[in-house]
Amino acid sequence: MDVVVSSPCPSTPQWNYDRPFLTGQFHQEVKLTSGSVESKAVDIGLESEKPIGCYNASVQELIVIDDILSALVGIEGRYISINRVRGNDDSFSFHVDGSMDLALQESSKRIFPLCKSYLVINQFVESRSQFKSGLVNHAFAAALRALLLDYQAMVAQLEHQFRLGRLSIQGLWFYCQPMMGSMQALSTVIKKASASNFVGSAVLNLLQSQAKVMAGNYLVRSLLEKMIESANSAYLGILERWVYEGVIDDPHDEFFIAENKSLQKESLTQDYDAMYWRQRYSLKDDIPSFLANSAETILTTGKSLNVMRECGHTVQVPALENSKLMNFGSNDHYLECIKSAYDFASGELLNLMKDKYDLIGKLRSIKHYLLLDQGDFLVHFMDIARDELDKPPNEISVEKLQSLLDLALRSTAAAADPLHEDVTCSVDTGSLIKRLSTLKDLQKGETKISESLSETTNDVLDEPMITGMETFSVNYKVQWPLSLVISKKALTKYQLIFRFLFHCKHVHRQLCAAWQLHQGARARDRHGTAISTSSILCRNMIKFINSLIHYLTFEVLEPNWHVMHNKLENAKSIDEVIQYHDFFMEKCLKECSLLSPILLKKFEKLKLVCLQYASATQRLMNSIDPPDTKNNSPSPFLENVKVLKLRKSSKTPNLPTQEASVIDNVLKFEKEFSEELESLRPILSSRAQAEPYLTHLAQLILGVGMDHQM
Repeated sequence: MDVVVSSPCPSTPQWNYDRPFLTGQFHQEVKLTSGSVESKAVDIGLESEKPIGCYNASVQELIVIDDILSALVGIEGRYISINRVRGNDDSFSFHVDGSMDLALQESSKRIFPLCKSYLVINQFVESRSQFKSGLVNHAFAAALRALLLDYQAMVAQLEHQFRLGRLSIQGLWFYCQPMMGSMQALSTVIKKASASNFVGSAVLNLLQSQAKVMAGNYLVRSLLEKMIESANSAYLGILERWVYEGVIDDPHDEFFIAENKSLQKESLTQDYDAMYWRQRYSLKDDIPSFLANSAETILTTGKSLNVMRECGHTVQVPALENSKLMNFGSNDHYLECIKSAYDFASGELLNLMKDKYDLIGKLRSIKHYLLLDQGDFLVHFMDIARDELDKPPNEISVEKLQSLLDLALRSTAAAADPLHEDVTCSVDTGSLIKRLSTLKDLQKGETKISESLSETTNDVLDEPMITGMETFSVNYKVQWPLSLVISKKALTKYQLIFRFLFHCKHVHRQLCAAWQLHQGARARDRHGTAISTSSILCRNMIKFINSLIHYLTFEVLEPNWHVMHNKLENAKSIDEVIQYHDFFMEKCLKECSLLSPILLKKFEKLKLVCLQYASATQRLMNSIDPPDTKNNSPSPFLENVKVLKLRKSSKTPNLPTQEASVIDNVLKFEKEFSEELESLRPILSSRAQAEPYLTHLAQLILGVGMDHQM
């Protein structure tokens, strides 16, 4: 089903302007002055040139009644003139002959407000019946036209009584009084609507507010409520198509929901800042007051139907005769119809995404590969891709990495997962901290965070050249409509966590390789002071990185994912699904310290020290236990050590030839590691008080290094 496209409104025929007598706009214009205006005598017959004062009071009364009956329908009489105020089409002035009896003048002036109200209403009906005025004004004008027919019937009955000689000036005033308040209330609304050129929702809100003002007058309030119901019928027709079909049938741009056709669903997987779900259809400012509390519900209902239509899943909300918005009888029945349509559309879309597109399974697969829930493929991949990942980012072949990743996936337990083919690899050009500094939405407008990220980025520039180990990431293919939940922004946040975890795993492997070298030296009975000192330092570093990985996986990612999973199982709408998923991502980023530049900087510095120590361990071990030139065959243990290839140092250190020099080098690493660890402890301790999720991390980190202190 296609969305109805608004077409240009037809123009009003020119003859409607050229022949004003056909439209009622034929009264002479005058300037508004404080003085009296002489009556404009209309040549309609007998003795019209004589002033009315020439007749006796009884004859004057008959003449005045006849003129008033004409003025009640907007026609000038012999001694009552009607003038339009120049520059104000909604203002009219009535004037009587100055020679008229004073009592008759006062009686006539009491009826003139009703005559003015008729002229204002009649002019509004004719002007707002044009195409450009919109459906609400058309419906309002039609209701006013029906009211004017009743009004004109009343005037005709009064004229009949006058012809029979049964109507006096006091009787005329008595019969006009019931219509006086209603007509004046309507003319007040019309003047406000005309002055501001109200259309659509603004007209409905104006009628609602005026009905509240007239709450003490039952007759006037009832009439205004009838006008509201008539004007609402056109608006509810637009609303009905939206909540039952997801179609905006709004040729005059009156509906309170706007469509931005420039936003396409493909942007969700391409643009980090894509706002398809929130901005493709959005609320305008002029919302009818009686729909204000249900506006978000109405918006979500139509959006859900549109998403299903984009999926090729045509669905229409079942609307029984008693659930039609156009036929509601009570003031609250339309709310029940809207709620019923919302429940149906939200439930259908949610079931479609969960059942047909397997949303939960997709999120679980992303957890396996981007949050490293199943790490067997990662171990195999790091073994076969270590040579490629040791290169600078601009020298890495992404195609080669992709083939190695596919091999790792097919060679491990991940091969049983049918979604493993959606996993792809990518290599960024900058470090994790640089990447975070470019995502301004994660900084939440805090200048201190921005400044800290800038300072951290400058510090990173002094580090050795980064390699693929720091910039490698995994991407995931997500198709419509799952991209509503797993958008480009969400995947980017997953990748940030993956890069942090992946680098921690890399540091852990390097330290384990260094630990194996120490164990190899001990196996050859090399128990010198240098090896003991280095072994203690290596153990403390492994304890630190293990504590960090344990915190990230078992204290942050796992519990938060299970909380999100339980909420998704009970979600009632796609808005709740998006909210729960976004909250999960934000909480994981925050608790992983990725949104805390100070902590992240400390962790990166500590990992760098660990990598530098691990890369220097091989040379330190060689200086203590030089290779036997007589027997070049390596021991079986060293053959196993080759599996964990150590990262090469960016700078070639001076090779120590004595054990004392080795101890000095180890002590330098130990001092640097201890200083960074000591500077991290007060930060964690202070922040743990305000942010309880850091309490356990602080306990784990504070326990590192106890072996050395003992």
